[in-house]
Amino acid sequence: MDNAQELIQRLNHSGKKLSKSHRRIAECIVTHYDKVVFMTASKLGEYVGVSESTVVRFAAALGYSGYPHLQKALQELIRHRLTASQRFEMTSDMDHAQVLNKVLKADIQNIRSTLDELDINAFEDAIEKIIAARNIYVMGLRASAPIAEFFAHYLRFIFSNVHVVTSGVSDVFEQLARIGEGDLLIGISFPRYTSRSVEAMEFAHSRKASLIAITDGPLSPLHATADTCLMAKSDMSSFVDSFAAPLSLINALIVALGQRRRHEVTEYFQEMEDIWNKYDVYLAKSETN
Repeated sequence: MDNAQELIQRLNHSGKKLSKSHRRIAECIVTHYDKVVFMTASKLGEYVGVSESTVVRFAAALGYSGYPHLQKALQELIRHRLTASQRFEMTSDMDHAQVLNKVLKADIQNIRSTLDELDINAFEDAIEKIIAARNIYVMGLRASAPIAEFFAHYLRFIFSNVHVVTSGVSDVFEQLARIGEGDLLIGISFPRYTSRSVEAMEFAHSRKASLIAITDGPLSPLHATADTCLMAKSDMSSFVDSFAAPLSLINALIVALGQRRRHEVTEYFQEMEDIWNKYDVYLAKSETN
């Protein structure tokens, strides 16, 4: 089920048609989603007091191909609602010996899912919007701030009109005060979404700027405002955000933009190498041997 509201309504009203044990599962999910949504079918059954097979049959009764399908829909629905403490609690019982393996595999799966689901037309449209922009504003607040800084750092090798919008000594609206028609705002936000990011996107829209969102999916509040939306998976059952896929997507954007502006980038790097050498920015080759 793709519609979040439909999923909630289906769970809330499922008691009319389901057995007593199935009603208990539905009530438990609706009431204690933060505790059960990342449980296996076995653990959920144990928590509710029913068998694992009952949980599997419950998923089928709601029209899902299996429990993992139901679990994925629930995770997509509530990920942005979880507090940091709730996210941390979900991994508190993880086997310490499995942490490295599970975290890296989760990042690999996020990148794979992003590649499989990314709209190539949206990717190309984003390239065109960035190249055509009079000014490029890259916004990332709180946990997304380092991603925005990273993106802007490399965009400046390609363009001279790049501005970072983030938390600091001035409010985001002051940093966007001059944005207008012909300009572009690239908003980066992942769960938990910040209200300021949504407000900034709406402000830029009111000023007739173009909008690109880099976010995690169609349920993101940035999705509705953006002209072009690039979606990257950031699933991580912990208080830490998984930005492997968003960073990989941004790397692809930078490489594609560099290819489109090959001549300008080549000239810029030739100039910068002279500056870096003159002021010993990087270690000389003899010093690295």
